[in-house]
Amino acid sequence: MELGLVGLGKMGGNMRERIRRAGHTVIGYDRNPDLADVHSLEELVNKLKGPRVVWVMVPAGAATQSTVDELAELLSPGDIVVDGGNSRWTDDEKHAEELAAKGIGFVDCGVSGGVWGLENGYALMYGGSDEDVAKVQPIFDALKPAGEYGSVHAGKVGAGHFAKMVHNGIEYAMMQAYAEGWELLEKVDSVENVREIFRSWQEGTVIRSWLLDLAVNALDEDEHLDQLRGYASDSGEGRWTVEAAIDNAVPLPAITASLFARFASRQDDSPQMKMIAALRNQFGGHAVEKK
Repeated sequence: MELGLVGLGKMGGNMRERIRRAGHTVIGYDRNPDLADVHSLEELVNKLKGPRVVWVMVPAGAATQSTVDELAELLSPGDIVVDGGNSRWTDDEKHAEELAAKGIGFVDCGVSGGVWGLENGYALMYGGSDEDVAKVQPIFDALKPAGEYGSVHAGKVGAGHFAKMVHNGIEYAMMQAYAEGWELLEKVDSVENVREIFRSWQEGTVIRSWLLDLAVNALDEDEHLDQLRGYASDSGEGRWTVEAAIDNAVPLPAITASLFARFASRQDDSPQMKMIAALRNQFGGHAVEKK
């Protein structure tokens, strides 16, 4: 089948290649002309035969909104827009309504796989009507990993991105647990080979995972992570997961703590710890360190 793909960065560019390897035609547009097959969204739409499917892989928020707005004016009734970026699920509902007014279908799709997806396939979580999903199914089948699993029709519009959001929240907590264990092992004098301890966990343990494999890769490249600064940003989906938990009164202590740990990583001199130090000095006479 034919697909229009908007956004050809690290993820989008590899997705284009994987879909083409599966025998489908992909016409890609990117603001970087060195990456693009066409020079505009209008040219992309005109090159596709109807009913068209256009997959959007651009940053969440304003970039996605402007792309959807432009496609709403270019596409025809019966066409489909797929948002494969990391949009908030509430935006999906708005985009679906906007496009439905013009007879255009909408599917949201959470995509996981990162830079490994080209060879290994992408885990896909999508939301939308059965009819709209069926029109995109050949592309989902091309992108997913080999085997029975790796993709799911999660539910109505918004369900795909909600599922991907929760996936990323779990990822935050798992990474935090590995990081805390690594730091404790590095701290203890009697432990002499932390990297090989992590490597030994890759077989036969209940905590083996792809994230553990990636941790071992990182330690192979830089055994004590001396070349890295202890700073971690967040994509926004961890925050959305915590906000959704509050809205639904669902306790998420591990995911919430892992999000807050990232905030702490951005403080070279923690204001909170200044107050803790001052209070310990006031009530117990504990020593404080001056700048």
